[in-house]
Amino acid sequence: MYPPIEPDDAGMLAVGDGHEISWETCGNPAGRPVVMLHGGPGSGCTPGLRRWFDPQAYRIVLLDQRGAGRSTPSAADDVADLSANTTAHLVADLERLREHLGIGTWVVTGVSWGTTLALAYAQDHPDRVDALVLVSPVMTTHREVEWLTRDMGRIFPEEWQTFRDGAGPDVAPDGSGLAAAYSKLLHDPDPVVRERAARQWCDWEETHPATHPAHRPNLRFADPRFRLGFARLVTHYFAHAAFLDDGALVRGMTRLAGTPGVIVAGRLDISSPPDVAWALHRAWPGSELVLVEGAGHGTTAEAIVAATDRFAGPAVG
Repeated sequence: MYPPIEPDDAGMLAVGDGHEISWETCGNPAGRPVVMLHGGPGSGCTPGLRRWFDPQAYRIVLLDQRGAGRSTPSAADDVADLSANTTAHLVADLERLREHLGIGTWVVTGVSWGTTLALAYAQDHPDRVDALVLVSPVMTTHREVEWLTRDMGRIFPEEWQTFRDGAGPDVAPDGSGLAAAYSKLLHDPDPVVRERAARQWCDWEETHPATHPAHRPNLRFADPRFRLGFARLVTHYFAHAAFLDDGALVRGMTRLAGTPGVIVAGRLDISSPPDVAWALHRAWPGSELVLVEGAGHGTTAEAIVAATDRFAGPAVG
């Protein structure tokens, strides 16, 4: 990756519904604008994400999505209302931020959940997107949610049984609807119930990527407040399949026929299986699929930087 870099500007932007999103910029103020969309949902941005981009070529924009990171109110607050936290709200927030920063068009980059948001945004605002870089893509469909929360139990049966039992007695024996069940527990009035549910959900989040030997634990899961906010947001979005009709993002790829893009996926990514990347590639005329052999979720820094370097030319707008 590129060397560490510090922000040259940062702030909070009011986006409505009582929410303010945290944003920062770094790199070359006159460079091509690029926005980085974090995963989760709920992970928030980290300094390492700045290093995916050439700081001499790009004006790098990072933001914490509603309820995540430094944005307020936090999904970890004792009373967290997520009713105004949907994919449509996040898409609108991106447009407000683009206008606030005086950006005409930008390269949109996302990782994991961030690719769902990137696609939803690009399909709604194709005239504002120069190019897309999608890393470990997902579309957060009902089928993908069931894969992560239920089918992965075939690989980790003991861990999955603990995960399933933690959802309580009202869940079907096969584990259907686990995201919705955990979402309910994570908003329980009893803080003990909330904390136990957050820990069990995040334990499972650490389990399923561990099929790849290079997987390293997410140290932020040791923070109880991060666990709660993350688990609340991810179960909220998973329980509603990202508030999108299944298949909508694949059908919408025709709107991006003139938009260049690179899809980077790991061959051994069991959390975001490569068939998702393949389906996007087939539906997206002109896209390039980079399938990294031996790589897991998040692929490799070399492959990601090679993809972002592809679009590190002069700004379009």
